[in-house]
Amino acid sequence: MPHAPGPLTPDTPLLEVLRSPAGDEVLRRLAPSVVESPLLHTYQNHPVGLVLRTEEGLDEQARRQVLQELQDLDPAAPALVGTAPAPAAPSRTYEGDDVAPGSAAVSAPGEVEVWQRFEVVLQGPSHGNPWTDVELSARFFGPAGDSRDVSGFYDGDGRYLLRFLPPEAGDWRFETTSNARSLDGVQGELQVRPGSGRGPVRVADQYHFRYADGSRYLPIGTTCYAWTHQDEELQDLTLQTLAASPFNKIRMCVFPKSYTFNTNEPSRYPFAREQDGGWDPTRFDPAYWAHLERRIDQLDELGIEADLILFHAYDRWGFSTMDAATDDRYVRYAVARLSSFRNVWWSLANEFDLLHTKTEDDWERWAGIIGRWDASDHLRSIHNCRDVYDQSRPWITHVSMQRTDVYRTAENTTGWRAAWGKPVVVDECAYEGDIDQGWGNITGEEMVRRFWEGALRGGYVGHGETYLHPDEVLWWAKGGELHGTSPDRIAFLTSIVEQVPGGVLEPLPGSWDAVSAGVPGEHQLVYFGNHRPRFRRFFLDPDTTWDVDVIDTWSMTVDTVPGPRSGRFVVDLPGRPYTAVRLRARR
Repeated sequence: MPHAPGPLTPDTPLLEVLRSPAGDEVLRRLAPSVVESPLLHTYQNHPVGLVLRTEEGLDEQARRQVLQELQDLDPAAPALVGTAPAPAAPSRTYEGDDVAPGSAAVSAPGEVEVWQRFEVVLQGPSHGNPWTDVELSARFFGPAGDSRDVSGFYDGDGRYLLRFLPPEAGDWRFETTSNARSLDGVQGELQVRPGSGRGPVRVADQYHFRYADGSRYLPIGTTCYAWTHQDEELQDLTLQTLAASPFNKIRMCVFPKSYTFNTNEPSRYPFAREQDGGWDPTRFDPAYWAHLERRIDQLDELGIEADLILFHAYDRWGFSTMDAATDDRYVRYAVARLSSFRNVWWSLANEFDLLHTKTEDDWERWAGIIGRWDASDHLRSIHNCRDVYDQSRPWITHVSMQRTDVYRTAENTTGWRAAWGKPVVVDECAYEGDIDQGWGNITGEEMVRRFWEGALRGGYVGHGETYLHPDEVLWWAKGGELHGTSPDRIAFLTSIVEQVPGGVLEPLPGSWDAVSAGVPGEHQLVYFGNHRPRFRRFFLDPDTTWDVDVIDTWSMTVDTVPGPRSGRFVVDLPGRPYTAVRLRARR
């Protein structure tokens, strides 16, 4: 978001200083420990003067210099405008005329199944810097005469790869385009057989989801931001835990994370390391990406969607402040490598509005890169902290939301659906746990209540867990094991939803004091949340006979009321919170 002009004083909240490009530059130059602190986003609402006074490693003279330079800044200085320099066109003379066009050695399978990843390996040149000097793409022509473009990528050691996820059976062919003569004009054929793969998840029925094969998908999400950046043993434990859990979607970062309870150093980085310990933004590390790909494939084997977060602000390595050319190259490389994975979703950012050096033009440009080169058309979203992105943008397939109030979260689903007409996924409704931050210490009961509240309002709520751990292994960041009480109850909710005709919940007109959803005249759920009625009156069509169930959403029990009901009737209830009533029409 643009910085509102105004003088930067010791009383200015740190967040506003960071939102000023000039203020951010002063802090990074004179007080880098502040912007690189894992606690940055915990104290950014405090006055910058107070933050500097309590920052270890800054003496009084250094603090005065920071504050003086901040106060001397021109409050009318222009904010970021979001323009990116046009990339230099790849040289057509990267390979000489003595190299025959299309002469690279090619390796590829002759056939695959529908929605099975197809990979072409080309053995090509490795001189110079192939990561930036060579551009490679291919067009795949389908049996119906349509075509799809994919971006190729360099994988090191002279290897170039093209990946494609075929959406239909039949005979396909492809042809490459490249500025490197040996990679240009390579042609091949592919036979795609019918298969049992479900394909990527798509938006369906406006507010819900299905796999590409038409089968219903109910997102039951959890968050493990940095699980692939931990040691291998912990990553394996995370997969074991997920296999025994109800979750079929996981939010996870491509870049490592630096934040409270996230202070360990990862063993791999997306970019190649240099001898001085830094990293080279013009060269990627194939080992890092191969490791990420293996974990995404393992999630797919468990039936879990990988909601990949491309950018985030919790960073001490400089990944959140890369220049536009590096950002663009990174996004295209990620799409080239990963868009052929069936279970990938694209989340442009976690809390986009905390990435103060990025602008709306940047987000729109990266959305365009994904739209141009993701031949599988995976789901796309962008996630908020305080400021909500314009979710009406056509490239956004579904609304990915964080709570916007300490208490009211899932309750907003009704308004969000009405405002944007898209599926609403409350990816962060707060986390079950006991840490000091309010977003990470709600009870399991409250987590489950938010799931039910969002579900009956026609949306989908996501899980996370932040229980203190002696080794700082908190599920929300590093994975490991689950310790909370909500997952089993979330699975119970899913089983209730799956019994609804059509397999999804649509909101129904109801009373002001309880949410209701289902299928008109066929199936209805009424949820009372924190309230605890001893009975409930119902006024329904007297020509329809109903079977009535009383559901204890916490104890996970379903008790059927004796005898069918119709018209006007009363249902006795246990007088406990987290109770629901289900009405099933007899046919």
